[in-house]
Amino acid sequence: MLINREIYLNKIEGYINAPIIKVLTGMRRAGKSCLMKLIIKKLISAKVPKNNIIYINMERLDFDFIKNYLDLNKYVLEKSKNIKGEIYLLVDEIQEIDQWEKCITSLFSDGRYDIYLTGSNAHLLSSELATLLSGRYVEIPIQTLTFREFLIFRGEKKKELDNEFQLFLKYGGLPVLHFLEFEDDIIHNYINDILNAIILKDLVERNKIRNVILLKKILRFAFDNIGNIFSAKKVADYLKSQKIKVGVETVQNYLAFFCDAFVLHRVQRFDIKGKRFLEFSEKFFLNDIGLHDAILGVNQNNIAGVLENIVFLELLSRGYNVCIGKNNQNEVDFIAEKNSNKIYIQVAYLLASKKTIDREFSVLENIKNHNKKIVLSLDKFLNIERSGIIHKNIISFLLDFF
Repeated sequence: MLINREIYLNKIEGYINAPIIKVLTGMRRAGKSCLMKLIIKKLISAKVPKNNIIYINMERLDFDFIKNYLDLNKYVLEKSKNIKGEIYLLVDEIQEIDQWEKCITSLFSDGRYDIYLTGSNAHLLSSELATLLSGRYVEIPIQTLTFREFLIFRGEKKKELDNEFQLFLKYGGLPVLHFLEFEDDIIHNYINDILNAIILKDLVERNKIRNVILLKKILRFAFDNIGNIFSAKKVADYLKSQKIKVGVETVQNYLAFFCDAFVLHRVQRFDIKGKRFLEFSEKFFLNDIGLHDAILGVNQNNIAGVLENIVFLELLSRGYNVCIGKNNQNEVDFIAEKNSNKIYIQVAYLLASKKTIDREFSVLENIKNHNKKIVLSLDKFLNIERSGIIHKNIISFLLDFF
């Protein structure tokens, strides 16, 4: 059963038949293949003949014979014989085809093909695309489900909103989870299987990594520190305290590999007063919050970091560019910008005391500009507004934004 994901379908629809290659990127099992099928469904509903649609899914054995760009080119040209009009070519997990960009560039220059690609490795895609397809493609990042989408996928199973949010906190937004029983063992085993497949296929094999145990320890450190600022040196120092010798450069490389595979997001730190990005300390957020509990188990001690992660992913899904901020000695959780509109956001678990309220609001009060500022927490009935800064419940924020 295909469930529409309007956030992305609306973005893609504006590019259908445009002379530009559409590239959908994101973590494995984020829903890219389903979006390809939804595109095909939309094309067919627009009276495109089925023969004019060529769909290749490189995760299926049916297409195992396509090893390189020559195989791909031969297959597409053979399928294109005797077809009149525009041909719609959709290729899932294009990075599995060696030197794929040579074939795609050739087909694109032919002028007959409207091309859609998906990929699960940012580095492979960005390097090839930037080199050969510069100015001729658009990248559409695909995130796992937002909380609003999570509720849509839950459908008639929805119960009380707070209970649904707790499920979202625990299981995350991988679309396929909604075809499984919502039980910890089932969900966590599935998420672990996905992560192990990513580590082995997208990281270890591609990057020829020998020390898989070290790779996993670095990932676990990142998972355990979501919402915290840290550097590669801090990770290396921690591992050394555990009697594991590792260089800072190795840590940097491994973190970059996880970002390339869309397991982690690296978020830069911006000095608001100095108006510049800071080079060393940054935050890493998970591409899907379900990874957290599946790997670390339920840890209420890091609930604030988990909530930050959810807000970060929500901002990305709405098309914001996001960084973290530094204003003198204060840390600003998020600076989100889109179409020259800027929002400053603080995220807290609960504003349980006057001291906590003062701490969160004062961070934003010290930013002397007129951009929108908001404090988010799980508190429901607080009626706080200070210096033009508003408070909003996180669940309401996820469903309504403002």
